Amino acid sequence: MIRPVAHTVGLAALTATIVAAQTPRLRIDPARMARIDTAMREYVDRGQIAGAVTLILQHGRVVHQGAFGWADREAGRRMTTDAIFRIASQTKAITSVAAMILVEEGKLGLADPVSRWLPTFAATTVAQPSDTGRAIVPARRPITIRDLLTHTAGISYGTSALVAPLYQAKGLGPAAGFGWYTADKSEPICETMDRLGTLPFVAQPGEAFVYGYNTDILGCIIERVSGLSLDRFFATRLFRPLGMVDTHFFLPPDKGGRLATVYRWADGALTRADTGARGQGHYLTGPRTSFAGGAGLVSTARDYARFLQMLAAGGRLGGVRILSPTTVRLMTVNLVGTLFSPDGLGFGLGFQTVERPGGGGSPQSVGTFGWGGAYQTSYSVDPANGLVLVLMTQHLPAGPLDIRGRFVSLTYQALVPADPAQ
Repeated sequence: MIRPVAHTVGLAALTATIVAAQTPRLRIDPARMARIDTAMREYVDRGQIAGAVTLILQHGRVVHQGAFGWADREAGRRMTTDAIFRIASQTKAITSVAAMILVEEGKLGLADPVSRWLPTFAATTVAQPSDTGRAIVPARRPITIRDLLTHTAGISYGTSALVAPLYQAKGLGPAAGFGWYTADKSEPICETMDRLGTLPFVAQPGEAFVYGYNTDILGCIIERVSGLSLDRFFATRLFRPLGMVDTHFFLPPDKGGRLATVYRWADGALTRADTGARGQGHYLTGPRTSFAGGAGLVSTARDYARFLQMLAAGGRLGGVRILSPTTVRLMTVNLVGTLFSPDGLGFGLGFQTVERPGGGGSPQSVGTFGWGGAYQTSYSVDPANGLVLVLMTQHLPAGPLDIRGRFVSLTYQALVPADPAQ
């Protein structure tokens, strides 16, 4: 079962306070930070990645920015810092913030049942292995908004053998790229999610962390609560206020030349990915109908860093307030006990969290939150050190390279005491 919220939040806050009191103020050492540039160039030179953009802020100031390799290797188009990337599941953070805007306005509640806006979720079911292959049983309780935000609704991407044939028949799971892809769909996202509600899920609500369509459902709910399509809600409530000028579900034609190419590993070599749902996608040529809150956006490192800096600053960027500091804190603490990880990591309302020093084997500070995307983009926010990290690459599937972990490690080795005597 999920641990009590008050206990989990209190322990994390206490730990963060103790660590902050014992840790000297840290600054970036430019000579050490240059190791990121060296590592990225080596990845490109060895043919392990085609290209990447890296961006690091500390206390709102750019302390590192780099563009490496190729945006399109075959065309000879170099990577630039304003390159546009498919950010896949990094969309989830934006959708989660959008939902919390509605919570703050009293239009949505964390305990509200999903069925209030999607009637097909009124009597959900769960698939279980059985002697005959599969048994479908009723869910023991309704799925709530909180379940969606914490990925504890039991809803997967429908690609496991237990449910894949059922999802395939409904245009989901294996019929949607790797499960999460809807940019080629000619129906609005709410039609897809209404159909999802008729399918069995893979765990009982509240009993497991299951990564899947949760945030796509949330995007549909935002549409129905606000009366706006998700692209319009994002544009008016987030992108325009935050100056995120290059973040879209589908790219305007005049920005197509800045979209980075997707690559994949095949037979031990990096090759250009195919067109279609498992490769380049439909972000330029698609129907422009399905606005998927789980994995639908494209963006730049600069735009996404502005969004993260808003969160790092307690919900405000410049003169624009998006959320209250209280809401940001709630979103970025562990709310699922050990359901996400027994190794010092947790999950809040849309974000992975670091719960103890060394959690998950990471050097990141207690209280750090973040996530990533299927095309090997990633991000994190470390409030203790004032850091915002953004890494953008385009590889699907990822292959054997741990570029995300290396980027984080090289960032933290560049942090040294602000007092040279320490």
